Amino acid sequence: MYRRGPTCPTKATIPRKTVVLTGANCGLGRATAVELAKRKARIILACRDTRAAEDTVKYIRRRTKEGELIVKKLDLASLKSIKSFCLDMVENEKRIDVLVNNAGVGYCPFMRTDDGFELQMGVNHLGHFYLTNMLMEKLKDSAPSRVVVVSSAQYRKGKIDFDTINTDKDYDGRSGYFNSKLANCLFARELAKRLQGTGVSVHCIRPGMVFTRLGRHVDYHPVILALIKIPVWIMLRSPANGCQTTVYCAVAKELEGVTGRFYGECKEEPWADVALDDKLANDLWDYSVKVTNLVEEL
Repeated sequence: MYRRGPTCPTKATIPRKTVVLTGANCGLGRATAVELAKRKARIILACRDTRAAEDTVKYIRRRTKEGELIVKKLDLASLKSIKSFCLDMVENEKRIDVLVNNAGVGYCPFMRTDDGFELQMGVNHLGHFYLTNMLMEKLKDSAPSRVVVVSSAQYRKGKIDFDTINTDKDYDGRSGYFNSKLANCLFARELAKRLQGTGVSVHCIRPGMVFTRLGRHVDYHPVILALIKIPVWIMLRSPANGCQTTVYCAVAKELEGVTGRFYGECKEEPWADVALDDKLANDLWDYSVKVTNLVEEL
């Protein structure tokens, strides 16, 4: 029923490698966890809903006995929760080999995080920005290590306007999602630049159009929904297929030492011009440091 894309071209396994995977309890995250478990990874399922995450452990175990699965509480809409999670990781984990920034919300009505950020920018970008920086010393100590940032092809439609980035004036949920995905790309490029020479690689990916709960807030008229239902099903791919580029960037040996690039369909793709604005990437970084009250160490 689903449209199929390419599968991860490498058979590489990562035994004894620790992967922190955000949003692992459903959709792309759960599918990614299954694939990484099959490749013998030690996976920390970092999820807001730990009960759903425990169900995900059972789901994975019905498909593979490989790998190690650990559930940890992480709410990316709360800097307090992120900090608590990171302190736990720093204190109790010997290493973090791969950080997969997968969790996301999309096409939402206007809402705010616990810290007052617009929800989509707050979770998709600022939460992961804070998380990544808080874990950075551990990632450096574990080098060669990787950060995989899950964005979307929709970043091409995004815009970063610091005057309106956190306002509900003329808010549109679709634009908010596009903007947050552009922020993911700008963050990935700037992070790669700042980490040159540290042994930490950064990969940004688009999974393609995947059937997940991401679009649950979209409210279509029933007639429109009926008209688009069949074409949409033809275009969508399953989470198991959609996670393949994430898995590729997490495990492929040929990507060791490669950084700051964009991937789709399990191969490198060119950045769109909107993601190549170095000044904007630096300004977004400075903005993100300021609003999260991050003590920057990079």
